[in-house]
Amino acid sequence: MRSSSELPATSQSGDSVPAGAGPLAGVRVVELGGIGPAPYAAMLLADLGADVVRIDRPRTAPSGSPAMRRGKRSVVLDLRNPADSGIALDLVARADIGIEGFRPGIAEKLGVGPGDCLSHNGQLVYGRMTGWGQDGPWAHKAGHDINYIGLVGALHSIGRSGGPPVVPHCLVGDLGGGGMYLVTGLLAALLHARTTGEGQVVDAAIIDGAATLMTPTYGRLAADDWRDERGVNLLDSGRPWYDVYETADHGWLAVGALEDVFYAQLLDRLGMSTADGDRTDPARWPALRARFAAVFATRTRREWEDIFNGSDACVTPVLGLEDARTHPHNVARRVFDPVTGLPAAAPRFSATPTRISQLTPPSCADTDVVLAEWLGSPGGTQRRSAVPGTAALKKGS
Repeated sequence: MRSSSELPATSQSGDSVPAGAGPLAGVRVVELGGIGPAPYAAMLLADLGADVVRIDRPRTAPSGSPAMRRGKRSVVLDLRNPADSGIALDLVARADIGIEGFRPGIAEKLGVGPGDCLSHNGQLVYGRMTGWGQDGPWAHKAGHDINYIGLVGALHSIGRSGGPPVVPHCLVGDLGGGGMYLVTGLLAALLHARTTGEGQVVDAAIIDGAATLMTPTYGRLAADDWRDERGVNLLDSGRPWYDVYETADHGWLAVGALEDVFYAQLLDRLGMSTADGDRTDPARWPALRARFAAVFATRTRREWEDIFNGSDACVTPVLGLEDARTHPHNVARRVFDPVTGLPAAAPRFSATPTRISQLTPPSCADTDVVLAEWLGSPGGTQRRSAVPGTAALKKGS
């Protein structure tokens, strides 16, 4: 298997480095363009060094967040055209992983379903990303992140006591329960394929992943250590010492002093006595919460940051998106890429460090290069010339 071609790349220090760095260098991925967790999963694979080629549709603007196109190359094919779906299968025949995020049955109608692809490449790992799964009475039903996490108890569990469920962005469903579990499945199946020579289909559904993320909560519920209500439990703002508090300048602080040793430091930095902060009696918790709120409201967020600096009270600022990129710890660790300002690749590897490369290639920018490189002959480029709109797309990109 050949490694991916050299692409413009930056390290976390901003230095120029060759692409293909990372533990997945040499792994080839074909992504059928779409939105949501599937392109996010493909982005993570690209972050880890895989050569990801995204197949986009002709005459349409690239879908999804531009940030999730980073590290990928783009090929334009009309999969409704049998000739183009044939080219897609040629690419799949030379890939290690394929990814699609359509509703069940759509990939089969386009001629690029798992049966078609595995018949061309028996070692292929074919990842399918859906919300409801490939089967079940809701398999073909439309939905989004908020719908999927609502069905598995996750959305119900997030929010204040007496208040409505709070929508947690798309972190729990699309990205956490979807994209991350798809990557986990793809890498596990890739290991199996490398060991046995046998490819397989990875059926990743957001409801499955989001439910699995709730395993600790369901475990506590089974052990009678969790009430099926919002905002009354240990980790959902039900305790005064695990909550957020507003400061004098309308900033916010996150307080997570669970353990006794940390709680003692919280009381000390707040100027409260052990008697004032007695937390053994649940009946006193409303008064304790009010006391915390009153004390935190006496100083600005920056003043409280200085007071808690160096302590283990587990009190930290709640930062906005702009402030997060400039916080000293995040800057020192390069949590955000210094060149793009986007979150850097994660996790980190000692022997095969990751790099972020070629952030947002325009649609069809790499069509001829990829087809010539992957298919290994000018014939691939000649076949590609039959696809309508290529020249116009390139001219406008």
